[in-house]
Amino acid sequence: MKFIVSSSSLLKHLQQISGVINTNTVLPILEDFLFEIQDKKLTVVATDLETVMRVQMDVESKTNGKVCIPAKILVDSLKNIADQPLTFNIDKNFSVEITSDNGKYKVMGENPDNFPKEPTADDTTSFTMTSNALLTAINKTLFAVSSDDLRPAMTGVFFELTPKSIQFVATDAHRLVRYKRTDTGATKNDSFIVPKKPLNLLKNALPANDEPLNISYNSNHLFVSHGETQMICRLIDARFPDYKVVIPADNPYHLSVNKIDFQNALRRINVFSNKSTNQVALSITGSELQMAAQDVDFSFEGNEHMSCQYNGEDMQIAFNAKFMIEMLNAADTDEVRLELSTPSKAGLIKPSEQAEGEDLLMLVMPLMLNS
Repeated sequence: MKFIVSSSSLLKHLQQISGVINTNTVLPILEDFLFEIQDKKLTVVATDLETVMRVQMDVESKTNGKVCIPAKILVDSLKNIADQPLTFNIDKNFSVEITSDNGKYKVMGENPDNFPKEPTADDTTSFTMTSNALLTAINKTLFAVSSDDLRPAMTGVFFELTPKSIQFVATDAHRLVRYKRTDTGATKNDSFIVPKKPLNLLKNALPANDEPLNISYNSNHLFVSHGETQMICRLIDARFPDYKVVIPADNPYHLSVNKIDFQNALRRINVFSNKSTNQVALSITGSELQMAAQDVDFSFEGNEHMSCQYNGEDMQIAFNAKFMIEMLNAADTDEVRLELSTPSKAGLIKPSEQAEGEDLLMLVMPLMLNS
C-alpha cells in the first residue's frame, strides 16, 4: 500500500480527531490512528471505545488498503515537517516508511484487523441543524456540566427535542443553564444525554458557519456528520433530573448591570475571597451595587461598588464568584439582568436581549451569607 499526501493537510485533519485518543489506555491499539484508503480517498479513524471520530481527505494512490499508525509519533513528526508532499509506503508486515524532501522516517504500524469496529447506525432518527447553532449550544452549556461521576446523568448535556424547538440543558446542582432554539426542530419529541468529551471534540472540529449538520441518534449512540468529519459517541444511560422544578416561576426583583464591568469587578474581588467557596456578597440598594469578599483565615478583604438599575427591596445575597464569571461569559449582550427574590432562593441570569429564535436562561444557587 502506497499513497502521497500533503503534510500540512494531513496534520490539520489528524489534529481534528487526535483529542479522542487517551494516552494511558488498556488497549495499545487505541493509541493508533486507523488509516484506510478506498478509491483515492483516505479515511482516518480515532477511538477510545466510547467516542469515534473520522475524517476523510483526497490522496494520490493506486491501491486500496489499511493500516494502524501510532498517533503521537505521527502527529509530533508532522508538526516539524514543512508543507510538502509526503509518500507513505506500507509493507505486508505493517511497517510504515514516510519519505519527505529531506529524509526518510520509519514507524512500526499494527494490524488494522485488531482496531475496534465502530457502532453501526441502526434504527436511527435524524434531524439537521446548522454548525453554528450546535457550536453556540455547546459553548453556552458545557461549562455547567458536572464532573461528579457518582451522578452520571449530570456529566453531559441534556438534549430535549420537539418538532418546534431543541433545548440544551446542563447542571452541576449548583447552577443550571438552559439554552433553547426555536429556529430548528426534530421529527418527534425525544431526549438524550451527550457526554462532555465528545461535545468538546465537536467544539474544536466544527466550523463556525451556517452549513447544515446531519445529526442522528438511536437508543445508545449519537452520530454527527459534517462534510468530511464524522463523530459517533455513546450516550449516557441515565435519567436527567427534572430541572424544570428548580427554575423559579417568579423572581420579582430585577437588577440590570453592565456585563463587562460586573465581570471584571467580580474577578478583582474574587482574589480576596475564600478559595474553597469563592464567596462574594452583593448588597443592592437603589442604583448602587456593593460587592464584598473576605478570607478570614488570611485576613484578606476586598470591596467595590458600581452603578446599576434595580427595582426591588434592598437586598444582600452571596454567590460563588467563579460560577458567576463563567455564566456571564455565556451572555452575548452588553447588559445582563439578574432576577432575584430572597437571599436563600436561586437567582436567574439572562441576557438583556435575546437573538431571534434563541432563549438563554441561567440559574445559580446562592451561598449562605457569612454573618
